[in-house]
Amino acid sequence: MTYEEKIASELEFWKYKILEKPSLLNKVTDGVQKKINSYIPDKVHDGITVAIKQMVKAVLFGSTFTTSNPVADLTFMHREALIKQKINSYKKTGAAEGGITGAGGFLMSLADFPLLLTIKMKMLFDIAAIYGYNVKDYRERLYLLHIFQLAFSGKQESKNAFMKLKEWDEQAHKLPANIDGFDWLTFQQQYRDYIDLAKLAQMLPFVGAAVGAVANYKLIERLGKTAMMSYRMRHFSIQKGVVGGEGIIGLT
Repeated sequence: MTYEEKIASELEFWKYKILEKPSLLNKVTDGVQKKINSYIPDKVHDGITVAIKQMVKAVLFGSTFTTSNPVADLTFMHREALIKQKINSYKKTGAAEGGITGAGGFLMSLADFPLLLTIKMKMLFDIAAIYGYNVKDYRERLYLLHIFQLAFSGKQESKNAFMKLKEWDEQAHKLPANIDGFDWLTFQQQYRDYIDLAKLAQMLPFVGAAVGAVANYKLIERLGKTAMMSYRMRHFSIQKGVVGGEGIIGLT
């Protein structure tokens, strides 16, 4: 079995898991979270939305990161070997950061939110560049945002993000004229709800450090896998001639 055949098989299984019907547990969890959200005043929702929007905009469109140049002249297998190394490095960084903030109690755990978000976004920038995509392009940064949404949303919103990524290069002309056209309310609710379930115990005394380290490790691992699968899907789409591959460097 060639490397391409191997990753194609992995990709098909991942697609199946994304598109399968939600389990009873998924439905119950989503229902409880929606009920909780309904009790939160709109002003609070608005405040959280603005905070996350500004944070992500600063990461994606500000000068937070030095944008990496696309990597050229590598085979797809070599690219993915480098990407797996990057993901492992970021998982260790995130675990260390989560352990430190988790050990610091409630206030330090609150500080973990923007730090973890920055680590995740930087990893996505690096992954995109290694796959050969120019993240100086506004559309490529939006692509990263949809990968993020796919990784950290409920079942239905994950499917919505998946369908957008599946047809990304064909549908690029339908993208919002600017970043403000993105659905920030849904994005912040889905991300916050996902993180709440995964990291609530980080704020507890005595166990916070261990929980913070493990939670960050798993969250970064999930995002890394989602990014790899998304770019694999794009890779095979280009191979089939759906799009011409314009702006993509040396995807062989």
